[in-house]
Amino acid sequence: MHTEIALAEVIAVYPNKVRIAVDDLINFQAAGEALRVGSFLKVSDNDNVSLICIIESFSIEIKDTKGGVHEPKRVYMIDSYPLGTLKDGIFNRGGDELAIPPKKVVPATKEEITAIYAEAFQSQDRFCFSALSRQRDISVPVHGDRFFNKHIAVVGASGSGKSSSVATILQKATKAKNGEYAALNNSHILIFDLHSEYSSAFPDANIITAEDLTLPYWLLNEEEMENMFLESGDNNNYNQEALLRSIVTSAKKIANPKIEKVNFDTPITYDIQHITNAFRNLTQETKNAENSLSIKFKDGNEIEFTDAEQQLEHYCKTLLEFAPTERSKINKGPYADGSIDKFERRVRSKISNPRLDFLFGPRAKEISLSETLEQFTGYASKSQSNVTILDLSGIPFELLSITVSLVSRLMVSVQPTHLPNSSIKGDGVRVF
Repeated sequence: MHTEIALAEVIAVYPNKVRIAVDDLINFQAAGEALRVGSFLKVSDNDNVSLICIIESFSIEIKDTKGGVHEPKRVYMIDSYPLGTLKDGIFNRGGDELAIPPKKVVPATKEEITAIYAEAFQSQDRFCFSALSRQRDISVPVHGDRFFNKHIAVVGASGSGKSSSVATILQKATKAKNGEYAALNNSHILIFDLHSEYSSAFPDANIITAEDLTLPYWLLNEEEMENMFLESGDNNNYNQEALLRSIVTSAKKIANPKIEKVNFDTPITYDIQHITNAFRNLTQETKNAENSLSIKFKDGNEIEFTDAEQQLEHYCKTLLEFAPTERSKINKGPYADGSIDKFERRVRSKISNPRLDFLFGPRAKEISLSETLEQFTGYASKSQSNVTILDLSGIPFELLSITVSLVSRLMVSVQPTHLPNSSIKGDGVRVF
């Protein structure tokens, strides 16, 4: 049963706003005790058509009474946003069927608010995980495909329940096997778990820890490689970047001689040991004082390279011992003056760091692209769960962004079903 707001009157109707004046404060408080920003109002006319509005703001206007005998009168102004019209119990978003002037303003009942969402989507498209914050017994569905195919942000202060909210949404989505919204039945959900907090919410999930994870370093793109090895704020970054590009390109050419065009960020396999070899050789190189491409080694052998590229490829293949310097005959190489020693140590320490075995270890050298993807889509395990949790709590902090970037890029840019000999099937991977 409606409770009419005493002396409530519509004073203006705009395309995106309805303004309502209430001038009896006591009766307004009694009738609208539960009203607040976000509450629903129903504005009716005489033709059985109602406009459903949601309160956006309150304000107070002070008006002088007639003749100024009494104290000024307070008039409460309610600005509300029109959602749509309600006719014969059916809600239609938008619409201009409301006759002017509207006659009555009342709070919307639970049944009328429920009608807003009752016919919003077809039953097979409806996915419901939420309720109105003011009336928890009224469910609010979304269009499942549209919801999961867009970028979604869950924001809030620490401890406000962001993780719980995400877990609840995914739990309800993966359990919707029959009835409303079953579209995720054959999709796979990948969760980046930074703080090891989601495994308890999904006990049947395929869980990948830092010890289980394998990511091939040869899939790192240009930006990820630079973030990995270059030090932010280093004045020599430009030269180091150019050198890194040259060495990685040479290593890729050595490993893929049949590929004609190879660039720094071409996603092809190569031996990471060739990178450390080249850097170490460059820091110890000596050269003929009169010909920089003529290199004499400790064993007495001498090689005259045709160009710098051929020289660099030779340096990649093995660690070398160079002839000692000799006045006017054998000088230090351009990088043997200590200018890249710190850079060389940084590259070598990253590649040899046991905590980075998931990226540079023996398994990372052998794993194929198809096998890499199978980790995250659940097909590499016996689990029948729709969910894979990538537990990143054991990943070094400085590599978190690179790891997330690489995995996300693989999931978005590579179509697993198009890979040769791939066993991956399904409608796709959703990343959270």
